[in-house]
Amino acid sequence: MSDLPDSTTEPNAQLLSDVAGLPPLPGVYRYFDSDGAVLYVGKAINLKKRVSSYFQKNHGATRIGHMISRIARLETTVVRSEAEALLLENNLIKTLNPKYNILFRDDKSYPYLKITGVAASANVSSQFARVAYYRGAVEKKHHYFGPYPSAWAVKEAILLMQKVFRLRTCEDPVFNNRSRPCLLYQIKRCSAPCVGHISAPDYAQDVADAERFLHGDAQQVMQELEQRMLAHAKLLQFEQAAELRNQIAALSNVLHQQSVENVSDRDVDILAVKVQGGRACVNLAMVRGGRHLGDRAYFPVHVDDAVGIYVDDDDTASSVLSVEAQVLQAFVAQHYLQVPVPPSLVLSVAVDSHLIEALSAQSGVKVTAVHQPREQRRLWLEMAQTNAALQLARLLSEEGSQQARTRSLAEALDLAIEDLEQLRIECFDISHTAGEATQASCVVFQKHKMQNAEYRRFSIDSITPGDDYAAMRQVLLRRYGKLADAMRETQTSGAGALGRLPDLVLVDGGKGQVSMAREVFEQLGLSLALIVGVEKGEGRKVGLEELVFADGREKVYLGKDSAALMLVAQIRDEAHRFAITGMRAKRARVRLDGGKLEEIPGVGPKRRAKLLQRFGGVRGVAMAGVEDLATVEGISHELAEDIYRALH
Repeated sequence: MSDLPDSTTEPNAQLLSDVAGLPPLPGVYRYFDSDGAVLYVGKAINLKKRVSSYFQKNHGATRIGHMISRIARLETTVVRSEAEALLLENNLIKTLNPKYNILFRDDKSYPYLKITGVAASANVSSQFARVAYYRGAVEKKHHYFGPYPSAWAVKEAILLMQKVFRLRTCEDPVFNNRSRPCLLYQIKRCSAPCVGHISAPDYAQDVADAERFLHGDAQQVMQELEQRMLAHAKLLQFEQAAELRNQIAALSNVLHQQSVENVSDRDVDILAVKVQGGRACVNLAMVRGGRHLGDRAYFPVHVDDAVGIYVDDDDTASSVLSVEAQVLQAFVAQHYLQVPVPPSLVLSVAVDSHLIEALSAQSGVKVTAVHQPREQRRLWLEMAQTNAALQLARLLSEEGSQQARTRSLAEALDLAIEDLEQLRIECFDISHTAGEATQASCVVFQKHKMQNAEYRRFSIDSITPGDDYAAMRQVLLRRYGKLADAMRETQTSGAGALGRLPDLVLVDGGKGQVSMAREVFEQLGLSLALIVGVEKGEGRKVGLEELVFADGREKVYLGKDSAALMLVAQIRDEAHRFAITGMRAKRARVRLDGGKLEEIPGVGPKRRAKLLQRFGGVRGVAMAGVEDLATVEGISHELAEDIYRALH
């Protein structure tokens, strides 16, 4: 880590004075560098003892030593207990993203299986609950099951609800307007409540059975179905008995296929960690209602930079948790801040018991954790450990391949970059539809991967529609104009908050776009050697692209199997994708939002209502021609022309 300062640098006097004045109370501490960036967030039962221990000995060239050499100031927050300190610590870690803490990136919310609640309403659909895929905030009037590790797992569960309990999945507008059963009824995936093929009480019984099954009461549901089947048979109601027989057979088949285990704790999360090659993987497997729903892999960042965590406040800096324990503890603490925690956790390594207590206090659920499980739990854990090892091996393989591509490109273009980790490439692309809604994209490649958080879109205006060269000129001036001015003032290659100049600027295009980029860079006083155009090959075939240079070098064809060309194509395609999605969104806004009817002079509430009623909505109005618009009562031919122009 050559960019780190000398680890023997002594802390400043003010910092040591602040440390000496800390209280012997539980709390959270934060270290900052001279630029105000947060370095580390930690918790302590005794703030004075914990923080003082960092500065009472020479940590040498260890990661703790490197961090201490950067500390310029500290902040602390006193809390009432260690549990509060744990929760605050991990909230701050997720908020501040400190360099020396292990971080797990926020993932999108987990999906759930939702069964809509039955409300007292005259609406027929409200009397027949619907099963659906759901992601988002939960509402009390509905029942939610999960979370599930993936959308696929939810869809499998919905299919199961259709096969066994024949619950409806259609939206209410479809349900309320059906006059005959749909295909799902014909293939025995729905009981057709929409047309009265099942009574409300019988359907409610199926919903209740489905919910009990999802809660893990599969055997009880099976027994009750058998009792109901026998009762119908005794009353000579053979059709109803046959329906229940088929349902029992379907449920029995599901239980056999999914290996539903009759375990004491039906909701369990299994967490296995694997560390190798400077990277780590936490594999989370979910068991809900006794059924194994699948798993998901998480890869933390800053594992290499993570500072050792003290086992307890009486230990010295040399007594720290293993890397595996640090990673798993960080995951448990950060993950369950926003995700419901099940009552049982099965872990591959032990974590701090205070953390489990804090989770229990936060969730209101008694949480237990075991790291040496037996029987079925042991099988689940072994499966999770295997998957963690496989996922980490895949990641290391992909990262190795990506690093090889970066190295190949640097060598092919003679880029004088000592640390390939810092090689920064920015790529630009222009997208529009026949000149409409022109958007330019800028994507960033650094640290051997695309940096999504640094992507930018530019809305292009004040140009002739369809003029890609003018669009490229505008976006390059906007991206590098202020940066070039700041560089001239500071005489450096970077400009603080404005970022730094990339090592390579890719433009999607050949000689024309490169010429335009060259003019912009000459105007700004920037090096022409940075500009490389990606020119499509013969027949615009992938793999035949050539690189065009702005500084007069001859075009280069790297070869379709070149790792360097693969990287260029990857970055170019990402810029193209990002530009297209932005253009489509802008085009939709222009067509539907930018031309709202209420913004058109002469179209008041009454005329607007008549237009919407006549054409079925704004989209229908936008698709109508002038003559069609003029047929609406109160719309003259001149006003119809104004409406048409506004919406087009």
